[in-house]
Amino acid sequence: MTLEAFLRHLAFAGVLALISALCVRLMIARPILDHPDARKAHKHPTPKGGGVGIVVAFLVGMAVLFQVAAFARLADTQFVGVIAAAAAIALVALLDDIWDFRFIVKLAAQAGAALVAVAGGIALDRLSMPGLGMVSLGFAGVALTLFWIIACTNAVNFMDGLDGLVGGSLFLACAILALIAAQEGGLFVYACALILAAGLAGFLPFNLHPARIFMGDVGSQFLGFVMAVLAVASARFDLQQLSFLIVPLLLFGLLFDTGFTLLRRALMRERISAPHRSHLYQMAQRSGVSVRRVALVHWVFVCFHGALVALFLRLSPEAKPLVVLPAILVQLAWLGYVARRVRAAGLSWRSG
Repeated sequence: MTLEAFLRHLAFAGVLALISALCVRLMIARPILDHPDARKAHKHPTPKGGGVGIVVAFLVGMAVLFQVAAFARLADTQFVGVIAAAAAIALVALLDDIWDFRFIVKLAAQAGAALVAVAGGIALDRLSMPGLGMVSLGFAGVALTLFWIIACTNAVNFMDGLDGLVGGSLFLACAILALIAAQEGGLFVYACALILAAGLAGFLPFNLHPARIFMGDVGSQFLGFVMAVLAVASARFDLQQLSFLIVPLLLFGLLFDTGFTLLRRALMRERISAPHRSHLYQMAQRSGVSVRRVALVHWVFVCFHGALVALFLRLSPEAKPLVVLPAILVQLAWLGYVARRVRAAGLSWRSG
């Protein structure tokens, strides 16, 4: 990619960021209010649905991409299917922001969108396993892809509970992913990641603490879904499809917190779908760590994981899966730190 082309892409991203910011301003002026309660961190009614700006910027960017950059998109059936599924999940999530659907309705919408993406050809078909070499996944690849898309969608959604945490984390993750995809020749992933980063750049200034607006489910579910699809698309960067691990690695802080919290709540026989305030990031904030500092910690996680991705790209296929070990160690250290603060503050993991 030439410098001139890259500068044109940045200029286009700037336009999309302005579109996103304009939509966010409109959502603030005509708010869907999120009222505080015992399970939420904010103290005053605050507009939500700011993710509309991210969605609109993405759809505009994708429409332009479809018209002028055929070389940077997937085969038409896959492209249209993925964008339609993303738009559908955003629409259902926006209605959820307004009417607060039951979790089973959200899950059904996520599953439907995931099925559309997989039916369009977005699925893993093989992976290189340590000690086993290349393994054909067959139907297991479809099941793994469906599970991953739904899990990632919910992980991003569950983690969107503090000002700037998810917005800043995903902005950094998308910027890093765009650079990696450009280097690896994955033009569809590059374009999508750059467009998402632009939408987030327009939203994030309004979401930094103290937030003027929240992303809402329309933003978090949409972002989780698109990032999950980009992980599968990134698998095409190498024959072993190990590059599927790039996006999960960038999002590892969000995924670890969600996985740990779900497992802990299941072991404590709590209802998984019930609202709560016992994620690690929430317990850290409740123990006295400031909102800004908790968000900053997660931004640092993404930057650290970006460095691990750079290392990942240079490792042999056999060694690549091992790159997750430093990420796990860092998250365990964060878990230990939060647990000590929770104990010192006399908090209960069940409270919230």
